[in-house]
Amino acid sequence: MTDARLRYGRGALAVSFFVQGAAFALLVTRIPAIQDRYGISDGLLPVFLAAVPILAGVGSVATEHLVKRVPPSRVLRWSQPVVLLALVGVGAGSELWEVALALGGFGLAVGALDASMNMLGVSLQRTYGRSIMLGFHAAYSLGGIVGASLAWVGAHWELSLFVSYLPVAAVLLPAAFVASRWYVDAKAESASGEAKSDGGGGSSASPVAAKVLLPLCLVMTFAYIGDSTVSNWSAKYLQDVLGSSEQLATVPYNIYMVTTLIGRAVGDRGVRRFGAVAVVRVGTLLAALGFAVVAAAPGAWVGMLGFTLLGLGLCVVVPQTFAAAGRLFPGASDTAIARLNIFNYVGFLIGSPLVGALGDAWNYRGAMLVPMVLVLVTLVYARSFAPDPDRYGDVHERPRTVDVGRGSNGL
Repeated sequence: MTDARLRYGRGALAVSFFVQGAAFALLVTRIPAIQDRYGISDGLLPVFLAAVPILAGVGSVATEHLVKRVPPSRVLRWSQPVVLLALVGVGAGSELWEVALALGGFGLAVGALDASMNMLGVSLQRTYGRSIMLGFHAAYSLGGIVGASLAWVGAHWELSLFVSYLPVAAVLLPAAFVASRWYVDAKAESASGEAKSDGGGGSSASPVAAKVLLPLCLVMTFAYIGDSTVSNWSAKYLQDVLGSSEQLATVPYNIYMVTTLIGRAVGDRGVRRFGAVAVVRVGTLLAALGFAVVAAAPGAWVGMLGFTLLGLGLCVVVPQTFAAAGRLFPGASDTAIARLNIFNYVGFLIGSPLVGALGDAWNYRGAMLVPMVLVLVTLVYARSFAPDPDRYGDVHERPRTVDVGRGSNGL
């Protein structure tokens, strides 16, 4: 495989991550407007919000079986337009059944999209022979910032959901579809070479053992409990507990997204130099420290410092969890990633209700300590992120590619 083709494949996949980040942010940041448009009651809203990640989990399971027949690139190529069209559908309807149908399609397609994107990312990283997964997730964070900003513009100018969503989809849909021409199923193209090096069998043919994958599933769940705590409760916490203004209460999530972008943009270099285990451990400790600072903060500005630390810490965990699954199951990485991806949605489903229930029953400062403890469990499983010496890297990952041809310039 040529360097140029890998470079184009990497750029195309980054576009896909960016588009997905923007689409998801446009949906979740306009939930109050969606509720008002369709007259969804406060009692019914949690049902709609829970249905999306549940259906996304179904989509991820379906993708596990689908990629046994078609390459992940094809799943990604066709699921991303469905996500964008479903987003437009959310803004175009007027009846409750219409938004239910659109959100259902969005959820199913997002599950397939998330799974196939990370399958391609892990297989490309394996072909490159060094850490590049954090860069893809940085593109997702950038898309999230852009999407949230566009949502703010739509809300500020009091634009309808359809008017807000349609132009964005009209730009992103053809961009994603054109970029999909350069997707690279790197694992499939290097499989024959790996089979030879393994003597036609060995670890590359090993099935996905639940006992081996379980630690990563727990890490993924706890990371998304932490992430959903920030996305759902940061504004309320700053305003109700730390006494900030309503305007200032919107800042922590933006800070969290920006620091997530920064951390992921530089995280691959950290993995290459210090190794995945060290980066995950440092990220876990930073995230736990962030929750501790938030829980103990005497005022809003210290609270925002805590959310800054949270963004810098949590941002490295999820991409490295997907990468670790690919390393643990080199011959069955697609299956491992599809199953692992389900726990993304499990954490999202658990996180927000958990913190809300604890906050109501106890207090919100105490509630912030629970995701802190859960995130710290990652330290117990940190060795799961270590690459095996006979794969790509020893203690640390190799700083150069190993199977992309001569003349690599560290793309």
